[in-house]
Amino acid sequence: MTEPLADFAIKVENLSKCYQIYDKPHQRLMQMLWHGRRKYYHEFWALKDVSFTVKPGETVGIIGKNGSGKSTLLKMICGTLNPTSGEVRASGRIAALLELGSGFNADFTGRENVYMNAAILGLSQKEIEDRFANIVAFADIGEFMEQPVKTYSSGMYVRLAFAVQAMVDPDILIIDEALSVGDVKFQAKCFERLRQLKEKGTSILLVTHSTDHIVTHCNRAVLLNEGRMLEIGDPKYISNRYLDLLFGCDRSVAAPQSATTPQEEPNALPEISSHKFTLEDCHDAFSTHPGYNEHEYRWGDGAAVILDFYFEADGVPFPAAVSSGQNIVIAVSARFLSDMVRPIFGFEIKTKEGVKVYGANSESLSITEFREYGQAGSIIHVTARFPCHLAHGDYFLSLGISTRDGDDIIPHDRRYDAIHVHVEPTLEFYGIANLNVALSSSRVGE
Repeated sequence: MTEPLADFAIKVENLSKCYQIYDKPHQRLMQMLWHGRRKYYHEFWALKDVSFTVKPGETVGIIGKNGSGKSTLLKMICGTLNPTSGEVRASGRIAALLELGSGFNADFTGRENVYMNAAILGLSQKEIEDRFANIVAFADIGEFMEQPVKTYSSGMYVRLAFAVQAMVDPDILIIDEALSVGDVKFQAKCFERLRQLKEKGTSILLVTHSTDHIVTHCNRAVLLNEGRMLEIGDPKYISNRYLDLLFGCDRSVAAPQSATTPQEEPNALPEISSHKFTLEDCHDAFSTHPGYNEHEYRWGDGAAVILDFYFEADGVPFPAAVSSGQNIVIAVSARFLSDMVRPIFGFEIKTKEGVKVYGANSESLSITEFREYGQAGSIIHVTARFPCHLAHGDYFLSLGISTRDGDDIIPHDRRYDAIHVHVEPTLEFYGIANLNVALSSSRVGE
């Protein structure tokens, strides 16, 4: 049964793109002369059997490593590249911001390019004139609007290009990393415009390498790798899967190896109530405590294992909720199962939506004693103390142990969103974090 067109904004079905790669220039001529009876090329599939649907008003993120096929996919959706096989169907006007300045004539002025691009998008002369002032205000490039775009900086290019595409109120807006060129203030303006378009029912495809953008702005996300779609689903989960691929690890953590595990129980942590880690034969006690998130995302090669944690607020162990301003203590126990050089312990706090609030590690904080750790079979206790300056809401704490191999990070045990922390409501401030702002005033003339 054919799906009604109104039920989707974009429908991609078994989309594939294959390129013929020739090792030497003369092989192209040989291929033509032999009329396909012999093959002088090898095939490269930039995209293979990708299928997904974007609903009206939905924002879908597309994420993947360089060379995964993201730009190829978008070009075929926009119709600027023909697929080898498969089909793309779209409902409504598509505006696309793909390559920097694509669609601009370098010799035309900014004004002329606005009129040309808006006309290509299907706007009438009157519609363009009615929206021109808004486009100029959004781009904010001043007198350069009357100058040839070949004189523009990269930032000015993207300002004008985004202004045209976003201010014509498209049914579908496609953005491929172009916003990374603009300055921070312009990016904030762009994302506010995306929010407005989304509220109006515009469907958005957003290609980015930023996991924060994926979890903050997208309803769903697509993960591409080596031309294939691995998964589509919750942005937070897809972002974690992308990090798996980025660091070259699968999700599974090797089981603790009891053969290298000492049988003695480690000593109690100093200065933390009467709490004592109880590790028996490398048993993972992490999941037995209040606050543990059973939906944590855990992965690594298992060369080190995070075994247990302790949490307290103002001396109260494992509270059901904490208040802004309380002093937090988090202690973690970990065991090295293999010898390693200069291990790195890190932690991160995120909102429930996946937005990073704070992150640090033993290297960024210059904790020099970590450089001496890493002997197989040894256990370390790590303690973090900080005041809770978080606003009301739910937060998740992630933990991890890794090492460096040149520029590469080797994750050994990463426990994303492993600990849940609920912060009670406060009347002192709003937002995400308490900056402890001090207000002062005086009467004029006194």
